[in-house]
Amino acid sequence: MRIGVIGGSGLYHLEELEGAEETRLETPFGSPSSAYVTGEVCGIPVAFLPRHGVGHVLMPTEIPFRANIWGLKKLGVTHLISVGAVGSLKEEIAPGHMVFPDQFIDMTRHRTSTFFGNGMVGHVQFGDPVCEKLSSRLVEAAKKVGATVHSGGTYICMEGPAFSSRAESELYRSWGASVIGMTHAQEAKLAREAEMAFASVALATDYDCWHDSEDEVSVEDVIKVMHENVETARKILVETLRNLPSDFPNSQENALQFALITDRSKITDGTKKDLELLIGRYLEPN
Repeated sequence: MRIGVIGGSGLYHLEELEGAEETRLETPFGSPSSAYVTGEVCGIPVAFLPRHGVGHVLMPTEIPFRANIWGLKKLGVTHLISVGAVGSLKEEIAPGHMVFPDQFIDMTRHRTSTFFGNGMVGHVQFGDPVCEKLSSRLVEAAKKVGATVHSGGTYICMEGPAFSSRAESELYRSWGASVIGMTHAQEAKLAREAEMAFASVALATDYDCWHDSEDEVSVEDVIKVMHENVETARKILVETLRNLPSDFPNSQENALQFALITDRSKITDGTKKDLELLIGRYLEPN
């Protein structure tokens, strides 16, 4: 088991990593957001990556999601935890609260959210995007460190980089969604194709623009709450890893077993090479 952690706005490094080493990878899908930092937390192997790059230089649409997840797979990651800032779409989810979504609605328009293509077709099941057991561990840890927790809920993933219009915000609220962010849907989809168990930690920083108290989303206020949330997120990650058994199961270790549709004889050598890390064991003769 190796845990992958993707840090979002404010979480650009993981100070708790012991024996930290940087690893730079090139992938069939380009360069990842930055170097990976590997090490251990409480004896558990961990690989950390800041999704926006060092110095927050990548917009959500510019993030090389496929390269990021492919690289984590190459490093042996079996369980992925995505951490990121979100806006709240519900009164009871106040800025500073921690949300652990279990569903996604993907409203992005300019991103590639699959490793497949180029003559290779695969359809993974995605009815339950989040690993319940991994998310439950995070929820338990969050309660232990004193965070205000909301377990479950729907995460709207928008394109960005602009925040929502009021009409959009009210529309998403009418759907019953809990939070809105710009990144986790792609990571959840690609993690499933990479056969990783996935869980999301959403740090509520504001009420988007629907709330009576919100004339507009203030970046200054968001950053203030974000920094406070990040410290809590660090504690949650450490507490989770401290209590995670080394044989913790990967609920998605065979996610591709029945997902590959294409006639094996039709898959080009180039596509086989690019995807060998993900599908190689399914292409071997019986």
